[in-house]
Amino acid sequence: MAIVNIYDAKTRLSSLVDLAAAGEDVVIGRNGKPVARITALAPPKRSIRFGVLKGRIKLADDFDAPLPVPAESAIGRR
Repeated sequence: MAIVNIYDAKTRLSSLVDLAAAGEDVVIGRNGKPVARITALAPPKRSIRFGVLKGRIKLADDFDAPLPVPAESAIGRR
């Protein structure tokens, strides 16, 4: 990981970004002192795939039917 002068970094930015994307950190310096670093971003973990469980989950036909009267009266009791 060598220090690249800021002037050189401006002229070779795309090649330095390619180096960083390949996994090598690039340090940009001013007057021989490091001031910034170009590094690769971590790849996204994974995208959301909708519909993966389609057809695998079954709901009862009366899933949203009202509760029977005895069950409704028991809800309010403790």
